[in-house]
Amino acid sequence: MGTLRAAVVWQADGGTLDARLLALLRALERHPTLKAAADELGLSYRGAWGLLLEGAELAGAPLADLQRGRGARLTALGTSLLRSDERLRNAMAPLSERFEVAPSPTQAAPLRLAASHDPLLAEFCERFATPAGLIGDIAFRGSEESLALFSRGAVEVAGFHLDGAGLRRHLRPGRDVLVRFAARDQGLIVAAGNPRRLHSMQDIAARHARFVNRQRGSGTRRHVDRLLQEAGLAADAVRGYGTEEHTHLAVAATVATGRADAGLGVHAAAAQFALDFVPILREQYWLALRTAALGSVPARRLVEALSGKPLTRIARKFPGYDLGGAGTVVDTKEAVAS
Repeated sequence: MGTLRAAVVWQADGGTLDARLLALLRALERHPTLKAAADELGLSYRGAWGLLLEGAELAGAPLADLQRGRGARLTALGTSLLRSDERLRNAMAPLSERFEVAPSPTQAAPLRLAASHDPLLAEFCERFATPAGLIGDIAFRGSEESLALFSRGAVEVAGFHLDGAGLRRHLRPGRDVLVRFAARDQGLIVAAGNPRRLHSMQDIAARHARFVNRQRGSGTRRHVDRLLQEAGLAADAVRGYGTEEHTHLAVAATVATGRADAGLGVHAAAAQFALDFVPILREQYWLALRTAALGSVPARRLVEALSGKPLTRIARKFPGYDLGGAGTVVDTKEAVAS
């Protein structure tokens, strides 16, 4: 038996509001710009703008006010929609505790995903996996937090790029499997032309360059700490070590706006902002699933899409990725033992 989940669906004469729009409006309450809100959700700026336009058309008035140079804020209608949605969800929440229903034999629920932020994965979900009904709720967190959510059963899929030692707490051989997503390049994201001539953490410390870091618990933050250790540098030797962003795109945006001279991130994020990229390492990005879930329609189609044309087609505009072996299912025992 499965748990009955109360759902709120907003409809107008012209159609149904995209569920992602509510998440975007909530993010706009927390962030001063549409770009920052979109980054948190792993949406492209164009995709977020499109959601707002569609929502305004259905609602009959704008849900957010965007002004050049003044950021973004919710309109009265947008705020009212969010508060109404929250009241309805809170009122319906007790149903989840009182009822159980058998899952529908004809429709499998989309998989919930928690993942370390990756631009290609975000685009793959936005353009294919979510519209196809394979991936539903998406939360971009650090690798550690994503795996913890997966281990507790809060999500069906976790995206991460930790090494073997970091996996043992959350993955269980036999219960879980890994699916290759892509190998990707990480390195220093610097201003176009690399005017500060930054090629390593040593350069950043020696030249007192401003650095923007990733949040604690993220795989990229672990790379930063390892690079510092290998260079014999303390964290306080890096100006801006405590300045944190939660996505690769947010790191790149911080460099692009001149608020930092460098940050560690993936090549694709640097390319999106026309910044220079200094490669430092190549890593494997994985998706974790339950072994038992592989037989479900969403999981099976997801694995097929990773090894086929959907991912390959989307990846063409993203530099710094190697899709060799994408979609290959790997025994967790091998990864945990490494």
